Amino acid sequence: MITESAVKQWDLELNDLFVAIGHRFGRVELRRRMRDYVRGLLAPVSRKNSWQLAEQAGHSTPDGLQHLLAGAKWESDDIRDDLQEYVADKLGEDSGVLIIDDTGFIKKGTASAGVQRQYSGTAGRTENCQIGVFAAYATPRWRALVDRELYLPKSWTGDRERCRTAKVPDDREFATKGELARRMVLRALASPLPIRWVTADAAYGQESRFRRLLEQSGVGYVLAVPKSQFTVGCPRIEALFAQAPDKAWEKISCGQGAKGPRVYHWATVRLPAAAEFDYQGEVPQKNECGLDQYEVRCYVGWYRHVTLAMLAHAFLAATAHQAQDACDAPSHMTAANQTFTILQRPWARPAGLWGS
Repeated sequence: MITESAVKQWDLELNDLFVAIGHRFGRVELRRRMRDYVRGLLAPVSRKNSWQLAEQAGHSTPDGLQHLLAGAKWESDDIRDDLQEYVADKLGEDSGVLIIDDTGFIKKGTASAGVQRQYSGTAGRTENCQIGVFAAYATPRWRALVDRELYLPKSWTGDRERCRTAKVPDDREFATKGELARRMVLRALASPLPIRWVTADAAYGQESRFRRLLEQSGVGYVLAVPKSQFTVGCPRIEALFAQAPDKAWEKISCGQGAKGPRVYHWATVRLPAAAEFDYQGEVPQKNECGLDQYEVRCYVGWYRHVTLAMLAHAFLAATAHQAQDACDAPSHMTAANQTFTILQRPWARPAGLWGS
């Protein structure tokens, strides 16, 4: 049950957060609009666009909030840095994991920065959409988004006039999703966030430069790779795992998914480090704070809305963390948050690798 005193405490803590980032907004009116925008993102508003957020805040028109996103002078990267400090302070743990993944934002028309027909893992098909590459910080109990980059396809970076219309900076050149991920990893490792592991799916794991960056940074990592990936001693990774004895395999759940438990068969094998061989080849949900409900088209507006939505999401995660901090919550990260032990044999069951 939510008590009146708890609501008052949350409001005080939200105001403390506003004070901490307020100096990033030069004018009093701009700071007020920022507060109204974030409070609207936290409120039970059906569609968290400028019109409905303005109505929630009691504004007669959405002009002020739209100016906050598209025309006012403030740097979303400064808020991102403050966000990482906030998450480190409120949610940081030595076992923290940085998770890299991308999200598709389905759009109509061709004016929104970075939009084109491209594959969206969120939709599971090719759609007219924007793609955002995100970094999330997770512990056994909590998670929050801590960084973001908008992917610009070559159809955009090769058309400077189109970029200028969408307010894309002139110095923004084409970068693959893997390059955007590398930039975010470097920023996160330089931030106050305590990070023990980095993880990503095969879209990033297949890039040798991404793996080498993690290896050279001295951080642990778990990356998916496609079965066609080349590896040491075998032309393809699927050929390597075909050699695994039956007793090396174990069925383990990596948590709940949209369709129930995500159960996979796992086996582990020790491989040389990338430095030795390098083959080229209950927590609030992220959309709960309107991450995907923006109506801005320009490049700057995307970064501003998404960053403020990430800030609102992090506040919800921190509030939930404080509400249950005295409780011993069960771990939902079965094998992934256990201590890694270097194998002294080629194959082993995951339970033997990560402990019981």
